[in-house]
Amino acid sequence: MSTAPAAVRFATLLDNHGTDQRAHRRYPIGLVVEYKLLSKGRIERHGSGKTMNVSSGGVCFESDAPLPVKGSIEIVMDWPLLLEGVCPLRLIMRGRIVRNHGQLVAIQAKHHEFRTGGTRTLQPTGAAR
Repeated sequence: MSTAPAAVRFATLLDNHGTDQRAHRRYPIGLVVEYKLLSKGRIERHGSGKTMNVSSGGVCFESDAPLPVKGSIEIVMDWPLLLEGVCPLRLIMRGRIVRNHGQLVAIQAKHHEFRTGGTRTLQPTGAAR
């Protein structure tokens, strides 16, 4: 069974009808995020946080500590929908920090991709626990 109809309904519910002029529509999704600050291909620091909103062009999240502006960053979050209703997905974004205000951080994504996280075993209806 495909998750496409659920994804369409989900996106419709989150549709922003305001006058936002951004290039990418933002969706107010609260997901746990893990981040890595990168410098010359090395991990400088890592931590976690929670997204405030997500778009294909970036993410705004509240981090566990203040982060530097203009740093390179990779973030990973578990996606709330399953591939084919069975397989968990993780969204990985790489980009740069473009703004911060205290622990609120805005990232401009240069690359994003979904990766699978294995399969979940579905229990038959009425199965004993």
